[in-house]
Amino acid sequence: MDIVIPLFDRFEPLDAIGPYEILAHVPGATVRFVAPEPGLVQDVLGALPVHVPTRYSEVERCDVLLIPGGAGSRTVASDPDFLDWVRRVHAGTRFTTSVCTGALVLAAAGMLNGLTATTHWGAVGELESYGAVYVPERIVRHDRIITSAGVSSGIDMAIRLAALLSDRTTAQAIQLYTEYDPQPPFDTGSVAKAPAEVLERARTLA
Repeated sequence: MDIVIPLFDRFEPLDAIGPYEILAHVPGATVRFVAPEPGLVQDVLGALPVHVPTRYSEVERCDVLLIPGGAGSRTVASDPDFLDWVRRVHAGTRFTTSVCTGALVLAAAGMLNGLTATTHWGAVGELESYGAVYVPERIVRHDRIITSAGVSSGIDMAIRLAALLSDRTTAQAIQLYTEYDPQPPFDTGSVAKAPAEVLERARTLA
């Protein structure tokens, strides 16, 4: 089972590493990172360079394609060659997925036209400009296309995907092994629950 996660300059680290941690435990699965060019890829926060040996164009097919977000997702969403590759690989996947603003890439590739989808709350307008219909949900699935909301939601999506790729008990075991039992100290993890002053401060973090 081949799981491919493309990285690009200014990717959001948890968007990629969170699902990687989960999906790498799926029995029989191999997770590969690919990039526009082999070499170091820099995350959006600036202190986590990742060495990626494989060019994305070398991958012709995979079972799962997972597109992370980050500021760099806008760059690849406007790259015709990258979008062509996404469409080509998607044609043969079992599941094509996104985390956060990775949904902009799927939408730009024409895969979310008229479909409900989710992304980071700060990218709703951009997502809808590509013809998708935003819904404020953590995970949205349409057959083999799955979008997930901002950053941490990628872990939730990956656990659900693990169940689809294996079985419910295995996915639950992975969740237990990684001790994924969220108990956040504050109840401000969504726009619907965050006070105005928190939302205003959050907008300065992008």
